[in-house]
Amino acid sequence: MKGGHSSRIWGRQSSFTVAALVITTIFFWAWEYNPLVISLLSAQEQFIMQTPEFWLGDSADSLVLTNPKEQLMEEDSVTQTAETKEDEKILEHSEIDVERENVLSTEEKVENGVSASLEKQDCNYGKGRWVADSRRPLYSGFGCKQWLSDMWACRLTQRTDFSYEGFRWQPNGCEMPEFRGEEFLRRMQDKTIAFIGDSLGRQQFQSLMCMASGGEENPNVENLEKKYGLVKPRGSIRPDGWAYRFPATNTTILYYWSASLCGIEPINATDPNTHFAMHLDRPPGFLKRFLPEFHVVVLNTGHHWNRGKLNANRWVMYADDRPVTDRHLAEMGRAKNHTLYSIARWLDSEIEARPELRVFMRTISPRHFAHGDWNTGGSCDNMSPLSKGAEVAGDDPSDPVVEGAVRGTRVKILDITALSELRDEGHISRYSIKASEGINDCLHWCLPGVPDTWNELIYAQL
Repeated sequence: MKGGHSSRIWGRQSSFTVAALVITTIFFWAWEYNPLVISLLSAQEQFIMQTPEFWLGDSADSLVLTNPKEQLMEEDSVTQTAETKEDEKILEHSEIDVERENVLSTEEKVENGVSASLEKQDCNYGKGRWVADSRRPLYSGFGCKQWLSDMWACRLTQRTDFSYEGFRWQPNGCEMPEFRGEEFLRRMQDKTIAFIGDSLGRQQFQSLMCMASGGEENPNVENLEKKYGLVKPRGSIRPDGWAYRFPATNTTILYYWSASLCGIEPINATDPNTHFAMHLDRPPGFLKRFLPEFHVVVLNTGHHWNRGKLNANRWVMYADDRPVTDRHLAEMGRAKNHTLYSIARWLDSEIEARPELRVFMRTISPRHFAHGDWNTGGSCDNMSPLSKGAEVAGDDPSDPVVEGAVRGTRVKILDITALSELRDEGHISRYSIKASEGINDCLHWCLPGVPDTWNELIYAQL
């Protein structure tokens, strides 16, 4: 009897065990194939269940949750600046340790409205070759006096070799339409294109004004500087920018000076000698205010990111509305990266609300000082075009900092660094009208010249 009783108990236990296994199997099968089951879990439980794709590493000891805000890397190559000591060097290039594509799955990108086509483009405008073109330049350096600063118009200087004007850029696998000012204005009818950046951005703005007008005087072009508050402050050398409207097509082209792309505001507005908060995580106030009126925005920064410039401008780094005390973030390269990352994400959210908005972040324009810097005898005496070669090949980005900042966003990269690196003969060099003896300008470009190509690349993508 005892043995029979034990057998019955064992049988019931076995039945329960088998039933439990069957029910568990059915549950996991349903969980895998039926989203409804997952929806019954709490939000926290769902996150725990679906977390593994966000982690990198094979063992528990190596698991690190990726955070895009922690991808700020110190730039690799160093650009010497006039004002600096060793710890004041500007860092120009960096690699981002963990790419945002490793964090977001393709499905998440589609849900966020970020096209997977951002990952792979058939046409890379930054790779290609320079070719001779007898139809260049696109405008006259003599005739475009209405828009072109004398200090950048090399035809007005003592320079006698202008062979640098006779080349165009041909990207690999890309259709490059011939730039025509009238066609550009037609495409930009009832639209505004805004350049926001440093003096290289101002050069690109003046270049486009000359290209759009054909380098000819146009008395019908309307000055809109008052509309945008771009008046010359008392005691200033020049206004904070310029804005012009072509009335025939209602096309506005403007430039605003923002050397850092940060939001700048006085710490004590009542003190004429106040320092200024340089908000690394805020866009320039001008851009934030007028962005709803813009249709194309071209951003650049780079050469003002050094300790000497910050001290001269009395800029104090801020983040999260507080002075930066984190020595890691206060390093110049990381501060710049933080700014580029922040403004790219902010603009990405603006493009989501306004899909017709086009934003380009231009990579850094190369300097070509040899045997010193601008104030230590540095020069760029080469007058022979393409002495460094004519072609840019390979898949590596020419400016990893900018490339990393825009990756995963709707902000496009305007990749001009490597192609411009080949054009050292195109700088103003010693021929600037306002140059002092022994001072060479191997940063800015002769116009017409290389910045015209930067605008052609924008034109090809509009």
